[in-house]
Amino acid sequence: MTTNEPPYADLMRRLALNEGRTLDALMASSLHEIHSTELGEKTFALARVAALIATGSTAASYQWAVAVALSAGATPRDVLDVLLSVAPVVGVARVASAALALAPALGVELDVLGPCE
Repeated sequence: MTTNEPPYADLMRRLALNEGRTLDALMASSLHEIHSTELGEKTFALARVAALIATGSTAASYQWAVAVALSAGATPRDVLDVLLSVAPVVGVARVASAALALAPALGVELDVLGPCE
């Protein structure tokens, strides 16, 4: 019996069906172990930043994720672009909260008001 399924179909099926061993392995893995993805380190790290924004994470998580993204070759502008790209999905309140937590991780002082555009 020949199958026309893509090579990732089995993994997607196990994730969708909440298969215990697969989820346990996923949750126990590190960034280095997951890099069997074809996203590349930079995109992978920026996707994590987007996920933190979407879930309303803590400042410490943002600091960690931004550090990982920057070390993977992302720029501070890339991180800002991620925030801007998820804004229509997550909403104004989540964006403001994320910006407040992301600013220090990107070296932006919030007590200094610059010109508004």
